Amino acid sequence: MTGRGQGQGDDDRAWMRWVMIVVYAGIGIVHLTATDAFLPIMPDWVPAPRFVVIVTGLCEIAGALALTTARLRRLAGIMLALYAVCVFPANVKQALDHIAIPPIPDSWWYHGPRFAMQPVMVWWALYAVHVIDWPFGRRRTGSAHKDPLLP
Repeated sequence: MTGRGQGQGDDDRAWMRWVMIVVYAGIGIVHLTATDAFLPIMPDWVPAPRFVVIVTGLCEIAGALALTTARLRRLAGIMLALYAVCVFPANVKQALDHIAIPPIPDSWWYHGPRFAMQPVMVWWALYAVHVIDWPFGRRRTGSAHKDPLLP
């Protein structure tokens, strides 16, 4: 994904994208193959929960695939960041209603770190596709920087 002449920051972002590709593709497949397991954590206000679980699985897989292409990479990162925000209500319901989904434990040892990781997942998606540079910033020299990974 990255060329030899690019800096360490670009290499870091490339491996971050590959981690996202594996994680989101895997979770998307689970959403499609074990749809019923996700239904108990769907908030009551979500219409057509089975359909929503299937669509979220397809979105995760589509986002993972889009991360592999330079033309769609930035949009995929933004959409996966928004996705991480949108699934938060299901995470809250699972924790507060003590919904066990084996093999996931119904414990604050699981839910606490999961809640803490939610903003990290949003940041990860945005940082990995060059939407944000925080907190590392980008050293700029001379002329404006053109990201070699973006179209």
